[in-house]
Amino acid sequence: MKEKRVPVRRCIGCMTSKPKTDCIRICRTPEGEIKADVTGKQNGRGAYLCKDMACFEKMAKGHKLSREFEMQIPESVYAELRIELESIISASGGGNIE
Repeated sequence: MKEKRVPVRRCIGCMTSKPKTDCIRICRTPEGEIKADVTGKQNGRGAYLCKDMACFEKMAKGHKLSREFEMQIPESVYAELRIELESIISASGGGNIE
């Protein structure tokens, strides 16, 4: 019987590799909108982040989304993502939301 492999993704906050199921995908849609993708299947370019707000803070402080998506990301987008990710992390019962 074949063992099902879980894909591994690199967190852009802490730069560690983790199973895709332990990460949150942040998506740049074809229209240029940046948002959290809880399904992991939305069209667009994706970047992954651990389910930990400390990783989000590292990512935001280093403006890593701007580099990852090759476009300028305004601070207002980081603020909206912070709120979205806090609710996703607390709903999943995982990670550190401090």
